[in-house]
Amino acid sequence: MIVVDSSVVAYCWINGPLTATAQRVRQRDPEWHVPQLWRSEMRSILAGYLRDGTLGTRQVAEVMAGAEAAFAGREHLVSSDRVFRVIESTSLSAYDAEFVALAEALDVPLVTADRQVLKACPGRARTMVAFASRQPGGADSPGFRLPYQTVTEARSTMLGARPVPL
Repeated sequence: MIVVDSSVVAYCWINGPLTATAQRVRQRDPEWHVPQLWRSEMRSILAGYLRDGTLGTRQVAEVMAGAEAAFAGREHLVSSDRVFRVIESTSLSAYDAEFVALAEALDVPLVTADRQVLKACPGRARTMVAFASRQPGGADSPGFRLPYQTVTEARSTMLGARPVPL
């Protein structure tokens, strides 16, 4: 079990340069947990793709639906007290502190691409590369399933890239 931030979720569900790395994280540990805040952050990321024309309305809806389904039962309401304790001991935003607070509450690593979080919480936060290379196996773990194939294929086709094999 790990906590992942919204950037890792986006890298895993939206095909791009870091998709393979994010999917290796998922292969190593498919039990991803997130604070409820992830939904708003993911919508904001997808809004950027929608506005710049990289993805269409149907595609962003499919990406979001696929990610929401994957996190069913793994979304958490984080205590404000916990978030404020993280803020008090770091220079992190309340948004970033929410992911750290959840990882602390669950006593698990936080996998992130955010340099500020990595610097502020070296005992808790891990890069995708560091976490993905920590141990062998994963793809045959119970409950393992890579993200929504058709969305990855659709975006890959739009960008002229090959889809990540599932």
